[in-house]
Amino acid sequence: MTETILEIKNLKKSYGKNEVLKDISLSVKKGEVISIIGSSGSGKSTFLRSINLLESPSGGEILYHGDNVLEKGYDLTTYRERLGMVFQSFNLFENLNVLENAIVAQTTVLKRDRKEAESIAKANLEKVGMGEQYWKAKPKQLSGGQKQRVAIASAIASERPVILFDEPTSGLDLFHMRQVADSVKGLADSGKTIVIVTHDPEFILRCCNYVIHLENGRLEENYFLQDTEGRERLFNFFMMEGGGGNQTV
Repeated sequence: MTETILEIKNLKKSYGKNEVLKDISLSVKKGEVISIIGSSGSGKSTFLRSINLLESPSGGEILYHGDNVLEKGYDLTTYRERLGMVFQSFNLFENLNVLENAIVAQTTVLKRDRKEAESIAKANLEKVGMGEQYWKAKPKQLSGGQKQRVAIASAIASERPVILFDEPTSGLDLFHMRQVADSVKGLADSGKTIVIVTHDPEFILRCCNYVIHLENGRLEENYFLQDTEGRERLFNFFMMEGGGGNQTV
């Protein structure tokens, strides 16, 4: 039986009287790649940020390997160290070049030696199309899509067991979207667990195996993609949305 690594139970989030997450439950198994879809304002990014506690849930439980991380006394620092996240805003260090951005978490958090960290960083940057010609560039010299790829390479290099992505293909062309999808699939094949907010149907079909659909802060539906019915449900959602493919939400 595949190990359940994260379990979300009846998660709620409110801003004053505005309830943006309403009793959402989700079980995440090791090695899964889960896509979160939904219309604009449905609560997708809030749900993702609540999982790693960048947003404080108003109610419910988040179980990591069976332990409720919201209980008083739980070591939240250790929990956050187990979760990597790639933000829409990239969160790169502006004073560091591309290569150093892909190295820094490895040497400071994982305590890898410089030589090993540099080798891993270079390999992951190559995977997302940020080869040697970019390594000395600072973030301000890069396009939005290039910054996104550096952030993804940094998250991959951290080797945390769970990685959360918020619109990882936003601003990427088709070629580099496919590179990122292949990298995400490779991470899952190596045992990593991935949860992704995305509005890109091809990306979902290339690397995700499970979909949860949020609307108005509620879980509208959830399904696997390996069967025809699941793919048809995904197709119907994007037809209703008017398409897809590297749109922002």
